[in-house]
Amino acid sequence: MSMRVLFICSQNRLRSPTAEQVFASWGSIETASAGINNDADNPLTAELIAWAQLIFVMERVHRDKLSKKFRAQLKEQRVVCLDIPDRYDFMEPALIQLLETKVVPHLPAR
Repeated sequence: MSMRVLFICSQNRLRSPTAEQVFASWGSIETASAGINNDADNPLTAELIAWAQLIFVMERVHRDKLSKKFRAQLKEQRVVCLDIPDRYDFMEPALIQLLETKVVPHLPAR
C-alpha cells in the first residue's frame, strides 16, 4: 500500500514539480504537485487535497494560503512546511539535495 504525497509551491513550475519527479521513483509513495496561486500551471484543487495523505508546502506562506482556501478539506491531512525559498531552478542539484534532506524523514521506508 503506497502513501499519497502532494507537494505544493506557488506556481507549480520549479520546486513542487522537482519534488514530484524526485520522489516519483520511490516505491512506497505516489506523488503529485500543484501550485497554490490561481494562475499556477497546475492549480491546487480540493480533489487533490482529498487524494493526499501527506502534504508538503515549500514555505509558511503556502501553509497560510492552504489553510485559508481549503480549511474544510484539511481536517485529516498532515501538512509539513519544508522552508525552501523560491530561488532554485527546476531539477537544480542543490534543490534536489535539500528536498531529499527535508522530505525523506517524513516518508515511509523505501
